[in-house]
Amino acid sequence: MKKLGLLVLTVALGLATSGCATKEYVHEYVQGQLKPVQDRLSALEQRAETSDGGQRRMDAQLRALGGRLDQAEARLKAHDERLDTISKTAQEALDRAVAAGKLAEGKLLYEVVMTQDTLRFASEKATLTEAAKAALDEFAARIKAEGKPVFIEIQGHTDSRGSAAYNERLGLMRAEAVRSYLHRQGGLPLARMSAISYGHTEPVADNRTREGRMQNRRVVLVVLH
Repeated sequence: MKKLGLLVLTVALGLATSGCATKEYVHEYVQGQLKPVQDRLSALEQRAETSDGGQRRMDAQLRALGGRLDQAEARLKAHDERLDTISKTAQEALDRAVAAGKLAEGKLLYEVVMTQDTLRFASEKATLTEAAKAALDEFAARIKAEGKPVFIEIQGHTDSRGSAAYNERLGLMRAEAVRSYLHRQGGLPLARMSAISYGHTEPVADNRTREGRMQNRRVVLVVLH
């Protein structure tokens, strides 16, 4: 760009000293030569400004994405902590089934957790609602469709309100209600299911909150093979 400016200036001086052009002509000539350069500079400046704006937008998007990733990591950590608790009871179910000779291969296939949102047990009750029955119908259909000789341990869990003995009885009543329904309506053999209560000894949430207590009032179906 400096070379172009010197060239324009040299040509202009040459024209002026040679007497072949007026000052107005020289001025117009120089302006004509400089205009493409000025236009190019303006375009470059606009691109630089646009690039800066794009970088700022990208930085903002990255910051927002980072915030979402932090939230996802926190949820994943909480989920993993919950799975750790559930896996403990599943492992205990597997150990019990192996000891009783109930399994062909001694494997944990999967767990289905039915919380208060699904089962809707009334306070201190073990009566199944229509929503609970529909969920259990779906579970029974899945077991039949898979066609494997499975063993199912049905675990009853309660919140911490009430005594340990009372909650153990209540958890067992709810687990037995589920087992009975899966047999009578779902057609699953009683001999391939067992019911057990953990009472309030294996919480997955804070019993000091209403939401936590609702999560703790649950039935876990541990499917073993």
